Amino acid sequence: MTATTKRPEVSEHLAVLLNPSAGRGRLRGGGVDDVLAALATAGREVRVLDAADEAAALAAAHRAVRDDGAYALVAVVGDGTLNLALQAVPGTDVPLGLVPAGTGNDFAAQVGLPADPVAAARVIATAVSGDRVRDLDLARVDAADGYRRWFGAVLAAGFDAVVNEKANRMRWPKGPRRYDLAIVAELLRMRPRRYTLVLDGEPIEVDAMLVAVGNTASYGGGLRICPAADPTDGLLDVVVGARMTRLTMMRIKPRLYQGTHVDHPLVTSYRAATVEIHAEGITSYVDGERACPLPLTVTSVPAALRLLA
Repeated sequence: MTATTKRPEVSEHLAVLLNPSAGRGRLRGGGVDDVLAALATAGREVRVLDAADEAAALAAAHRAVRDDGAYALVAVVGDGTLNLALQAVPGTDVPLGLVPAGTGNDFAAQVGLPADPVAAARVIATAVSGDRVRDLDLARVDAADGYRRWFGAVLAAGFDAVVNEKANRMRWPKGPRRYDLAIVAELLRMRPRRYTLVLDGEPIEVDAMLVAVGNTASYGGGLRICPAADPTDGLLDVVVGARMTRLTMMRIKPRLYQGTHVDHPLVTSYRAATVEIHAEGITSYVDGERACPLPLTVTSVPAALRLLA
């Protein structure tokens, strides 16, 4: 995970994708200025991108990478906005710098970045000064209608995805309690679904409550759903929770924080470079963000991300 490579000189500036509301305003009150000052110690111009909303952020990231010749794209964000930044860099020589500013920051934690935003910005500045990057895998989602999305952490395609979908449709309450209520509601009506998984061409039929595909180990602020996932091995980890009772599911959930749920007899783990997932009535989520309905294909793309670290 520590391989370094050199890249040709492109431009002097760092393009910064900034979400000051990430982590419920974690960077307000001077925190943004401190992060930008730390980035500036790399000796390059720091340009904050115009990103008033999700569409503007995505367009600005693409423009910075492909048209404006940025030396690097730096995302000062939580996991959700980080996923936007990940759409811009694959297939280019432009590295990504990540300053974790959200509440979960699962991807940043998995790749060993400091949790403190200013400390992470200093790591990026040092990496820029030394032209130092780490090559990491990303996962790519493709659907039959042409939909494509990259992700760095985990794709959810089971009970957790259903809960996310329900919570996002709720108008009340606001904040984390909305997800708590969505979990309760889905537990009351939960049922296994019939999945067809195709792992490197080999089909598996299973009635499952949970299907997760990991490029890295955790999601949801430290839930180690795919505990053995390694973003340098060219493989995806697939964790499947079979048919189980509500009580069993509630007993397994605390084990997600240590990743010991995979030892339960109703949980099975697989590894594959390409994973097809087929099921009815499921909309997938990647890095906590809404992706697309099943069926879909997930592919591990080795060294798709050049991370400043």
